[in-house]
Amino acid sequence: MDDWLKLGTPKTFWMPGMFFPQGFMTGCLQTHARQYKIAIDRLQFCFNVMEQESPEEIEEAPEDGVYVSGLYMDGARFNRDDGVIDDQIPSELYSKMPIIWFKPQENYVRDSDEYACPCYKTGKRQGLLSTTGQSTNFVIHVDLPSKMAPALWVRRAAALLCALND
Repeated sequence: MDDWLKLGTPKTFWMPGMFFPQGFMTGCLQTHARQYKIAIDRLQFCFNVMEQESPEEIEEAPEDGVYVSGLYMDGARFNRDDGVIDDQIPSELYSKMPIIWFKPQENYVRDSDEYACPCYKTGKRQGLLSTTGQSTNFVIHVDLPSKMAPALWVRRAAALLCALND
């Protein structure tokens, strides 16, 4: 936060360090909506899993949207060679995700072949019901490419996590 204040907007954002990531993402959509004069209710994020693994590998911020780091996957992993969600590696409970580009898009329609992977603040995947009708632990669904039917990942409870359980 100190670097953000003193050095300006970072190239990547560490989502686990945010107390209320949902508010941050709404702010990203608001910024995009104002810049392009689009109604915010017509915007949603589309997602691109980047080749870069860490914030140090990112040379500059995206023109639109934000790069997000610090997420882990539970119940699956992201196969970097094939660019898809895949089976976990045996004896590996969690796998670190590469940088993900959260890019605002007008009238975005999810690809039915992609897995709408839920992202949670903690691995407990529980929270209080908020005034929005969603769990306070739930952050967002991140669409991830898959060679297998998304229903498989639902049955395996594959999810992205900001914080791992100790």
